[in-house]
Amino acid sequence: MLPSVTLPAVFSAPIRLDIVAFVHKNLSKNTRQAHGVYKKAGMQHSAESWGTGRAVARIPRVSGSGTHRAGQAAFGNMCRKGRMFAPLKVFRRWHRKVNLNQRRHALASSLAASALTPLVLARGHKCTEVPEFPLVVSDKLESYEKTKDAVAFLKRFGAYQDVQKVIDTKAQRPGKGKLRNKRYKTRKGPLVVYGNENVKLVQAFRNVPGVEVANVHRLNLRSLAPGGQVGRFIVFTQSAFAALDSLFGSYKQTAPLKSGYQLLRQTMTNADLARIINSNEVQSFVRPAKKSVVAHELQKKNPLRNVKMMDRLNPNATLVREAARKANEENRAKRQAAVAANRGCSKVLTSEQKKALKVRKTASKQWIQGVLNNLDASYKRDIEHNAHLTRI
Repeated sequence: MLPSVTLPAVFSAPIRLDIVAFVHKNLSKNTRQAHGVYKKAGMQHSAESWGTGRAVARIPRVSGSGTHRAGQAAFGNMCRKGRMFAPLKVFRRWHRKVNLNQRRHALASSLAASALTPLVLARGHKCTEVPEFPLVVSDKLESYEKTKDAVAFLKRFGAYQDVQKVIDTKAQRPGKGKLRNKRYKTRKGPLVVYGNENVKLVQAFRNVPGVEVANVHRLNLRSLAPGGQVGRFIVFTQSAFAALDSLFGSYKQTAPLKSGYQLLRQTMTNADLARIINSNEVQSFVRPAKKSVVAHELQKKNPLRNVKMMDRLNPNATLVREAARKANEENRAKRQAAVAANRGCSKVLTSEQKKALKVRKTASKQWIQGVLNNLDASYKRDIEHNAHLTRI
């Protein structure tokens, strides 16, 4: 039986993803270990520049002779076996300071996101059988000491499905990370938040894969929003849930346990922006949309080439084109008729025209035959003349 509790005001805080991402990125930098490269790496050669006048670059070159290495460029970051550009130093600024109020706002946003089912599911948690969000259970959970009791509790409230996801997705890390005490990669499971100190549930849940525990007075953004992604599946005990109002306060008073901290207020009371814009109250004062088009967006058309543009400029152009087309057709028919009449090639010929056509064809054949005979006779005369010259 789930206890009946009042929802703290922190769950109505605005979800500021930008603040969460910024704070998480900077807090993650505080766990880095300083590292750098060997200060003499790439510079341990006996190399000197050959100077100008030898048609080679002035980069330092390895001294000596008789080996491939002699004469090769050295030291530069563009050279083989050279040093890197701007070598890493251990005195780099590794850590970042994050404003206290920003950290508090990020925690409030992460808690508010954990109460929204779509965001929890979107983060990848398998919690479709969980009765409600945020999930609040009685303080009896804090007295659990055995892992089998913790597993039975998770199964009873539909949260073990998320633990099973962690077990199924455990995989070996690729690359050298296997040698650096992080051989396996696992997903994140539920986060159990308790309220009292020195509770036994820490021992009960420590061997359940993917499950983390945290005290409500020591909440960490890297646990509430791993990877900077809000929507962690959180299980609260009743005492921890009741302590949220004193930790984060409400919109009527500041947080008693945080000096002068006030929750962020929503910028908009109604986040449905499309509904606001399309409402009658707003649309009654909005001027109508401009339908005119900017001049430079119009493409200029040449009316001498574009028929539609010519019709728009001169409505009579259609009639002119049609008249010209008909005149062309009539003239073409007249020309064809005249040519046919001159050639005597009309479809129906009179007897006189047939006789004249026959006479013309006969005369034409005779003329062509005469030309061919003359060419043959001329060819024979040339051959005989050439033969006569050869004998002489």
